[in-house]
Amino acid sequence: MTTAQISERDQIALRCRKLRIAESMADRAMTTKGETNQEYLIRLFDSEIESRRNARAAREMRHAGFPYPQSFDDFDSSEVTFPDGLSIKDCRSLAFVTECANVIMIGRTGTGKTMLSISMGMEACRNDIPVQFYRTASLVNMFSEYKAAGKLSELTEKLDKAKLLILDEFGYIPYDQTGSQLFYDYISSIYMKKPIILNTNKEFSKWPSVLYDKDMAAALIGRLTQHCHILVFNGRNRRISDDNEKK
Repeated sequence: MTTAQISERDQIALRCRKLRIAESMADRAMTTKGETNQEYLIRLFDSEIESRRNARAAREMRHAGFPYPQSFDDFDSSEVTFPDGLSIKDCRSLAFVTECANVIMIGRTGTGKTMLSISMGMEACRNDIPVQFYRTASLVNMFSEYKAAGKLSELTEKLDKAKLLILDEFGYIPYDQTGSQLFYDYISSIYMKKPIILNTNKEFSKWPSVLYDKDMAAALIGRLTQHCHILVFNGRNRRISDDNEKK
């Protein structure tokens, strides 16, 4: 088959493969418009840049480990008390990441802490900021398990790749002593180096009951709160409210 017999779309796709560009660009090339050749190329390249950005964001979201997708557009911030210097707009703009400031969300179960932290994490992924999301108990257990298997460095290397660490459900159950110590050691190692979002239903005075060590709990609180925004969730239990509305 001669080149003339191959459709324009397939000819473009062939060149995309040679240039290692996604073949989807060939489809966009058939629909992109421009008043000049130059304008056409600019729009076509812009569409490819946007496509790659979306693909990166989707990949980062998969790797982050979010339990479910969540958007700022679906989050009601009216029942959240924000501190001076941080608004819902600042959460969305990721200003705290630029500042390398931690965010601690305190409130009862079901008040929206996880929802807001996922919204912030997914927005970070859209902005090429690698994220890791963990339920804190799971991460503490992983520290113990990797240590016992002699593979602790594998876990810390994975954590180090993230530029934002989200720790959900801190304090819901007590943690084992070995895992607590390793967890504390890692948080200390990234102190003032990368931001952490931590969600908890425990006020600071009750943290020693979670970590089994009063001094370690005090030190952890000191490190997390030195450069930090604290959000208080005093609203209704959204899960119960949503279930009642469905009945």
